[in-house]
Amino acid sequence: MEKLARKQVQALTPYLSARRIGGSGDVWLNANESPFNNEYKTDFARLNRYSECQPKELIEAYAAYAGVKPEQTLTSRGADEGIELLIRAFCEPGEDAILYCPPTYGMYSISAETIGVERKTVPLTSDWQLDLEGIKQNLDSTKLVFVCSPNNPTGNLVNRDDIVSLLEMTKDRAIVVMDEAYIDFCPEASTVDLLAKYPNLAILRTLSKAFALAGLRCGFTLANKELIDVLLKVIAPYPVPVPVAEIATQALSESGLARAKYQVLDLNANRAYLQVGLSMLEGLEVFEGWGNYLLVKFPDGDAIFKAAWDSGIILRNSPIDNCVRISVGNREECEKTLGFIRNFYL
Repeated sequence: MEKLARKQVQALTPYLSARRIGGSGDVWLNANESPFNNEYKTDFARLNRYSECQPKELIEAYAAYAGVKPEQTLTSRGADEGIELLIRAFCEPGEDAILYCPPTYGMYSISAETIGVERKTVPLTSDWQLDLEGIKQNLDSTKLVFVCSPNNPTGNLVNRDDIVSLLEMTKDRAIVVMDEAYIDFCPEASTVDLLAKYPNLAILRTLSKAFALAGLRCGFTLANKELIDVLLKVIAPYPVPVPVAEIATQALSESGLARAKYQVLDLNANRAYLQVGLSMLEGLEVFEGWGNYLLVKFPDGDAIFKAAWDSGIILRNSPIDNCVRISVGNREECEKTLGFIRNFYL
């Protein structure tokens, strides 16, 4: 079977998600999940019928939340499917390329490689901002430029002026895809207002983080109608199961939005608690974060990662030397993690 697979698939190293890596413990701070297990009700009716491709109530609810029009909104199986749809819709395998700026989310590369689309990289600068000149020199054959802000795993925001410069630079040449999976923790930094001026902008969103619905697999792509219409040509016929649409719509109701806002405030406070506590430990560098996670540089990142793992505190190793990403959990989880790290260095 391996020999029958496409050459790109044979050579592919799959994305090592938190669940694939595994682990065993009672503190799970490795997948940027929410610690809140909110309850929802659905009667599981109408399961004998296919769902709508784009459930009207859900689309309208998220469009209202995001501040866009329903025709500028597409829902999919997580933002990950949005990444794949954009590549499939706009990139010719063997001809076109995507561009992304490591260190950043790994699925841009995996999705492109799976489809047979070239991957170009222009690393972030030393302060984890866009290298605009480097991007400009690599735009030939590039159809999509992926930018994550807040960036995963670094946690920083990308300078807004640089995003505008990138949009200007790529006019009529490429689509800039802003991955805003963590924007609900800092909504003032969203680029959604730029849709009015830039038809080459697409924005990825998700309910997995701030809305505590990682297991629901519900994401969104925001863009102008012409771009959304292209994506609708390649999306699966029934991408959103009926119970998913019902639960997501509840999460976007007035009461659901109020609960999410409260929980975001709680997580932001816990992030600040972790940041201050870790910053007080000698030899550690804690990078300012804007999502529901922090990137921390340790004297020996592998050692602290393994020690925490063996103690049932599951963190996320980073491709950045000696850095470990720590998701923000509830206060008890944050206290336990901080206490473990403090004791490790005593």
